[in-house]
Amino acid sequence: MIFEKLLCRLWDLLFVAAVVTVGCSKADTHPEFDVESPAFNEGTMIPRRHTCDGEDVSPILSFFGYPEETTSFAIIMDDPDAPLETVTHWVIWNLPGKTNFVTEDQNENAGEGVGQGKNMLKNVGYSGPCPPPKHGPHRYFFKVYALDKMLQLKEGATKKALSSAMDGHIIGYGELLGVYDR
Repeated sequence: MIFEKLLCRLWDLLFVAAVVTVGCSKADTHPEFDVESPAFNEGTMIPRRHTCDGEDVSPILSFFGYPEETTSFAIIMDDPDAPLETVTHWVIWNLPGKTNFVTEDQNENAGEGVGQGKNMLKNVGYSGPCPPPKHGPHRYFFKVYALDKMLQLKEGATKKALSSAMDGHIIGYGELLGVYDR
């Protein structure tokens, strides 16, 4: 637990150093809001249920303090600690702007108009944490974007396509960090 806190603090310090170097911050670009889950707290272990070792269902996520004018939300979940490149685990968009949560197992409960993209397995929908055995803990970021419009993307779009469609339409941002190790 102490090691995880120190590691998170080190990442925070590195982020601050990078921000000071370039002269801006996430808050300068988009207002921040809170993202929480009853399944795990910020920087703690993601329960096995939400991983490839369990039922592989997405966790409940709740959003607080997002801009009132939010039309829709998009979520990107990724793992920057993968050996070769950042791995995408979930791409979802057009969650209604007045929604303040995502249900568990969102793959099965997405709702009308909500789109999901391809993950690292080239499947559409959520694919939970699944780091290589004995590779050490990986960080998983649930990045939630508040948008000023609904997006026109086809089911199965990639993270790159979602990022491009969101460009110029992000009015708020929040994230939740979870950790998993096998």
